[in-house]
Amino acid sequence: MGTLTVEAAEFGYGDGGSVLTGVTVTARPGEVLAITGTSGAGKTTLLNAMAGLLSPRAGTVTVDGAALTGRDHAVALNVVLIPQDNGLAAILTAAENVSVAVIATGGSPADARRRTAESLEVLGLSGQANQLIDELSGGQQQRAALARGLALRGDIVLADEVTSELDAANRQRVLDLLRAEAARGAAVVFATHDPEAAAACDRELHLADGAATWPRP
Repeated sequence: MGTLTVEAAEFGYGDGGSVLTGVTVTARPGEVLAITGTSGAGKTTLLNAMAGLLSPRAGTVTVDGAALTGRDHAVALNVVLIPQDNGLAAILTAAENVSVAVIATGGSPADARRRTAESLEVLGLSGQANQLIDELSGGQQQRAALARGLALRGDIVLADEVTSELDAANRQRVLDLLRAEAARGAAVVFATHDPEAAAACDRELHLADGAATWPRP
């Protein structure tokens, strides 16, 4: 499993000002790290950088000491991103979205069938497996995106606000699943604005005013 480290990093977009500066954090195998902050604090920016989608203006983002060179490199290092906007293909069913992702990352068709069934079942979506994404509610779409992410068996799992549209029971189900990912050895990073969800994680990094602090190391 991998260790992801952000060291003295600065992030921003285009010619705009920096969103975050001086960020240092390590996501370790076997733990769930919460990234907290209000909307616009930079949670998605930090996860995008961890996923290889955004290069630092200063500092480094590394996995086991290797600097990330882009999203393809991160995928090769088994860094899985579950984005806030779910990123699902509307023209595919819930099951197809999961299976396509497994096959695209090297899984066999048999692997894809098994992992798809397992991940949809643990998220309570077996009955919606053959429904198109557009036919699902917002919460069901969010769970389908999480099912896809879990099926990829990442060494590093980055989950961006994956409980924002869920009721209390499904939120707890997702938190338990993220904990299970850590238990199998993955490094899990969970961006959330929910203080109760953050409290269930091992450590918390709080983002505010472009900087990161450790309210609960």
